Amino acid sequence: MACFAEVASYFDQAGGPYLYTRVTFGRLLGIQTGWMFWLVRVAAPAANANLFVTYAGEFWPRASQPIPRLLILTLLIGFLAHVNFRGVRGGAHLSDIFTIAKLVPLLLVAAAGAIYLLAHHRIEVVRVPATTSSWLKAILLLVFGYGGFESALAPMDEVKDPRRDAAFALFTALITCTLLYSVIQWVVIEVLPDPAHSGRPLADVARLVMGRGGAALIALGALVSTYGNLSANMLAVPRITFALAESRDFPAVFAAVHPRFRTPYVSILVFAVLTWLLALLGNFAWNVTLSAVARLFYYGLVCAALLVLRRRKPGHAMFRLPGGALFSLLGIGVCTVLISQVNLSGSMILLATVLVALFNWILVRNRRTSEMSAG
Repeated sequence: MACFAEVASYFDQAGGPYLYTRVTFGRLLGIQTGWMFWLVRVAAPAANANLFVTYAGEFWPRASQPIPRLLILTLLIGFLAHVNFRGVRGGAHLSDIFTIAKLVPLLLVAAAGAIYLLAHHRIEVVRVPATTSSWLKAILLLVFGYGGFESALAPMDEVKDPRRDAAFALFTALITCTLLYSVIQWVVIEVLPDPAHSGRPLADVARLVMGRGGAALIALGALVSTYGNLSANMLAVPRITFALAESRDFPAVFAAVHPRFRTPYVSILVFAVLTWLLALLGNFAWNVTLSAVARLFYYGLVCAALLVLRRRKPGHAMFRLPGGALFSLLGIGVCTVLISQVNLSGSMILLATVLVALFNWILVRNRRTSEMSAG
């Protein structure tokens, strides 16, 4: 995030990591970043859809069984796709309704759990040995928890002073998330005897701290939060692929607009189907890992971009990171090490994404060459 803060201060256009890598390293890596960014934005909602099913189990114990799970995922994603297919206004209103609700279950658990612990209600915690591999996998999951900040950098052309405001926004978000997540982690570890084997840790903490009604309230809040996240992504992500297609860096079919509803219906339908498939075929942890590793691909590129931009445009950054070269090298190293933690199925999806992006770049390059020759 520190490297992103400096790199973002070089730009006042929209695009986020796609823009940074394309300007710094060329169109090939820009297109690769665009495809990886899309994979992240598909896998993360798929993880949230899995989480929705998990917390639905608080009210319907059979929710995680194959047939009920299939029905829940289909109705959940299908309804949101239908709403957004018919128009941006409905999708925007649905997204706005759930925005604040994303924080409610986290704040409730943090506050109630902290009060509970400060009253000296503690249990004997189950200790487990931690290997290097388990530490790396835990850090990889934290990438998902703290990730997503790059999405806020995509529409920076609409910000009053993007080159100055990006650094402030990123560090404010980092401090806020660190405080909230740390309190929740402390509460979960100190309240639950064996949190590693809890399918719904927030609800389980609430059950101990606030009783059965508290567990139901937190589970309901988690359902609303995950649904809101899915709603926001169903609205925003198809517009990203639509914009990339309009700029001719994605297949042209993604820029198709419905003649009646004036929505990017192909982008919406493809996003919905892929999210449904990843949610159905993988579980929460698998999709979280896939999303985190795909993020690391362009996180490392943006860390490297800091060094290149400093050399190309000395003095141009509105925010200069102290020790930026060290942060850049550290970021590249961390990303490289964590990427190695992905499993075989995740590796195959990442490789397929890289190959599709490469094929996309070849088509774009050949088309531009043909247009220049014709001109």
